[in-house]
Amino acid sequence: MKTITSIESNENFSNNVQAWQLKNMIGETVTIHGNVYKIRKMHGFAFVLLRSGGEILQCVYEETRTDFPLEKLTEECCIKAAVFVKEEPRSRRGFDLQLLHVQILSLPARHSPVVINQKTVNASLETLLNYRPITLRNQREAAIFKIQEALADGIRRFLKEQHFTEIHTPKIVSEGAEGGTNIFHLKYFEQDAFLAQSPQFYKQMMVGVFERVFEIGPVFRAEKHDTSRHLNEYTSVDFEMGFIEDFQELMAMETGMLRSAMASVKEQCPEEAALLGVRIPEITEIPCLRFQEAKELLQKEGCSQNNPMDLDPEEEKKLCRLIREKTGSEFVFVTHYPSAKRPFYAMNDPQNPEETLSFDLLFRGMEVTTGGQRIHSYETQVEKMRQKGLNPEDFSSYLMIHQCGMPPHGGLGLGLERLTSRLLEQDNVRRACLFPRDIHRLTP
Repeated sequence: MKTITSIESNENFSNNVQAWQLKNMIGETVTIHGNVYKIRKMHGFAFVLLRSGGEILQCVYEETRTDFPLEKLTEECCIKAAVFVKEEPRSRRGFDLQLLHVQILSLPARHSPVVINQKTVNASLETLLNYRPITLRNQREAAIFKIQEALADGIRRFLKEQHFTEIHTPKIVSEGAEGGTNIFHLKYFEQDAFLAQSPQFYKQMMVGVFERVFEIGPVFRAEKHDTSRHLNEYTSVDFEMGFIEDFQELMAMETGMLRSAMASVKEQCPEEAALLGVRIPEITEIPCLRFQEAKELLQKEGCSQNNPMDLDPEEEKKLCRLIREKTGSEFVFVTHYPSAKRPFYAMNDPQNPEETLSFDLLFRGMEVTTGGQRIHSYETQVEKMRQKGLNPEDFSSYLMIHQCGMPPHGGLGLGLERLTSRLLEQDNVRRACLFPRDIHRLTP
């Protein structure tokens, strides 16, 4: 018995096969690669579970058919293996992989600090995140981000079909898009600069070029929150549309976008969705009510009105529960937020200037989207800036588009981690972020 140490010197290794190709190669001998996930010793043989390309493959070790001792393999060692793909109806995949020859590419220098080869990682959230490069190797933890990928893919495909152009905007900027103090300062050579709170100004600028644009990228908020719903860096799905008649066109577009995202999860991630027990919502029409109507409904239900300008987290949860009971929908649009709450670029309602033509989308108890119609008139924009105590001269590059003519337009921003977290019904949005950044965490 010996361990193969050089692929080049052994004719038993063929070209590498990816995990997804194996179902079409029953009866063939092929080469696969991966990390040993788990070894299950049975009577007279062993199952060697191999993590390959994010999938778990079941290999069968039998001493009489394999030219190396099982003791050579350890959990998390990296290998290449020549295997015979054997039909096996009892296997979930319909086949087993009979181990023939192995090349050990690397051996771990230490035992894993966390047990990752069980159904779940039995550890606190803090431990889960401290050892994130390792805990993400767990099948359930990895499944979260395959689902997140499918959501983003469904969003991107839908927007492309609707003739949106994908753009990539700067993340180092000269002024904040959202105002306030929740902005990260940095030194940019000899100038002061900031990390972008959103691509707001740039996507509005690009409406003047392509009419419909979108971006999926990072944004940064210097909010000193330590809650289950906040991140200081998150992935924002932004789109902006020109020549709109009404801000409800934006809500209709988002409804279609979310249908596509959920369909993408169903299509691309059936195994991951089953593993995590995901309830994928059926989206037909999303109910809609005005902000003041929502407040009145909540007041009737006994909710204290602590913030007259916004919905607090408990109000969001209660409102979603009420809407679901009344309509069956797990989504709800809330429109016409107070002007005092919305940014300077939000268009006021001509019928009531105290309200804006804006909305939030709530999903399973949490706000996941903010959007609305923007001001396109130069004079109106300058006036609102001054009303909010801002100096228009500080926004000269942004106001250039208004000076040179802009169509009626609007858009939205959706938090991808929040959408993922609410879809998976997690207790903390950090679970839906690969490497979270919050007020305590800058590594890994």
